[in-house]
Amino acid sequence: MKTSPKPKKARKPATAKKTTAQKSAPSKALPRRADFGAPIDGFFAKHPPHLRAILETLRTLIEEAAPDATATIKWGMPNYSIGRAMMCAIPGFKSHVNLILAGPPEAFADPGGLLEGEAKGGRHLKLRTLEELPREATRTWLRTAAQLARKKGAA
Repeated sequence: MKTSPKPKKARKPATAKKTTAQKSAPSKALPRRADFGAPIDGFFAKHPPHLRAILETLRTLIEEAAPDATATIKWGMPNYSIGRAMMCAIPGFKSHVNLILAGPPEAFADPGGLLEGEAKGGRHLKLRTLEELPREATRTWLRTAAQLARKKGAA
C-alpha cells in the first residue's frame, strides 16, 4: 500500500540580519533596590526562628570581631563593611544561612574543610542549624576578613 507523499512545508522568508547598532542597544541601569542601605533588623525578622537564631549569633560574632564594621542591606542581604570595603555578608535562604567571607580564598585557613567555594572574592560557610556553627573557627575567619577589609579600605 502506497502512501501519498507529505506536503512540503512553506519556507519562511529570509530576514535581514541585524546590524551592530541594532544588536547593542544601550543598556538601562537597573533601579536601586528599595531596601538598599536599610537597617538589617527587618531582614532578620522575615526569617523563621531557627534561621533567625543563626543570623543573630553570626551578628554577635561579627560585632565582636569588628566593632568598627557597619551593617546595611546590600544586594538584598545584610552586608558588613569597614570603610568602603566589604568584610562579610549573611544571606538567609529557605533552609540555611550563609556566612560569606570577602577576600582571597587562600586567606581563610580551613583545616576542617568547612568553607565552600573557591571564588576569587571569597568563600562561604553554609549553616542549616546553630549547632553546625564552628564558633572559634568563625571568629578567626571574621578577624581575617576584617583585617583584609581594613587593608583594602586604606589602599
